[in-house]
Amino acid sequence: MKTLMTTAMAMALSATAAWAEDVTLQLKWVTQAQFAGYYVAQAKGFYEEEGLNVTILPGGPDVAPTQVIAGGGADVVIDWMPSALAAREKGLELVNIAQPFKSSGMMLTCLKESGVASPADFKGKTLGVWFGGNEYPFLNWMNKLGLKTDGTDVTVLKQGFNVDPLLQKQAACVSTMTYNEYWQVIDAGVKPEDLVTFKYEDEGVATLEDGLYVMQDKLADPAFEEKMVKFVRASMKGWKYAEANADEAAMIVLENDETGAQTEAHQKRMMGEIAKLTAGSDGALDPADYERTVAALMSGGSDPVITKAPEGAWTHQITDKALK
Repeated sequence: MKTLMTTAMAMALSATAAWAEDVTLQLKWVTQAQFAGYYVAQAKGFYEEEGLNVTILPGGPDVAPTQVIAGGGADVVIDWMPSALAAREKGLELVNIAQPFKSSGMMLTCLKESGVASPADFKGKTLGVWFGGNEYPFLNWMNKLGLKTDGTDVTVLKQGFNVDPLLQKQAACVSTMTYNEYWQVIDAGVKPEDLVTFKYEDEGVATLEDGLYVMQDKLADPAFEEKMVKFVRASMKGWKYAEANADEAAMIVLENDETGAQTEAHQKRMMGEIAKLTAGSDGALDPADYERTVAALMSGGSDPVITKAPEGAWTHQITDKALK
């Protein structure tokens, strides 16, 4: 009897897998705790419970989520809103279906010895900036400060995804995330008291990060829309589990790191910081956060990131249905 029950259960699971709907998710960066919610949802069976078979594609320095989804390489991508808005204005009709990150983790980290104690000290300095869509909040901030980024006021160093320009003193400040590169500086032997940090949130120039985006035309298909409702519901369940179980979530991420480049200590520390950024979000896009981001990107003087607020369905009420 026990053998028969076991066989029946196996057949049921097999049937469920056979009928599962496929979803491909493209990450914005490599496998790390920044994306813990999705790996947790997969490991804990939250996607499977929704009848989904989710494939998570790691990103990297040569992977642009907007290009991936434009080429049909993913159903849904993770991107920062400035990049997604800029892509939409250029004709790629992306739609935000969920916003798991409530706060921004972006900041500039500066060496005290460089003479930077406040934003007023940026003039005449070299600042490391990430590009590939990550430069937009920085450019808006410089415009707000009245600083030209053509070398007249500040020199922009196109920063790789490391902190070498700061460690080698090629730049007074570099771009960092609260959950990642800042700790790389510390791990390199620089003491916190020898650094000055400027969080974009504190400076009033933060824009929304790590949202979920799909192509607008695909949402015209009720079946695809329902699949995204299931995906968002399971993903947010994964995020809330990760927030409440940070160390376990970090270990799940490590299990999915095929490169072997991540360490337990770094991922646990990262997950602790990420939980601060997802806290307070149920996945729904806060209109005030959205409007602040749009306003910031339109205030670029003669060279704004976007020239107008998106027309049509920029957001889709996937989360309203997922939260019911």
